[in-house]
Amino acid sequence: MMRSTDGRALARAHGVFNILGGLWPLVSARTFEAVFGRKTDRWLQQTTAGLLISVGWTQTRAATNAQWTHARRIGMATAITLFVIDLVYVPKGRISKTYLLDAAMEAGWLAAWARSFDASSRRRSSAHAAKRGSRVA
Repeated sequence: MMRSTDGRALARAHGVFNILGGLWPLVSARTFEAVFGRKTDRWLQQTTAGLLISVGWTQTRAATNAQWTHARRIGMATAITLFVIDLVYVPKGRISKTYLLDAAMEAGWLAAWARSFDASSRRRSSAHAAKRGSRVA
């Protein structure tokens, strides 16, 4: 069962992943484009990079239970968005097939967040049942 500290660790890990993913094209557009293909709209690449860095920074700041819950929401929303973009635009030929590697990574983050949600829900249900049991006794 996942403890809240595990949720915070997941938020930090996903945040670092997003920060690194955002920094890469800013630090070395040449190597980024060597892997993911030439970009014609550098402003769009830089905007996406900035948003990933912002999301990642927010996720890494999650320190309390309430904050990691928000980090989970923003992490899942980001992962879903990138996953869908990858799966829509690779088949259309608008982005490189290597974006399917990103889709696989995003699917992994979504699975990890789903597991953290399931564990968190079970923990809340157990705590609620324990409270009800103590009232009856």
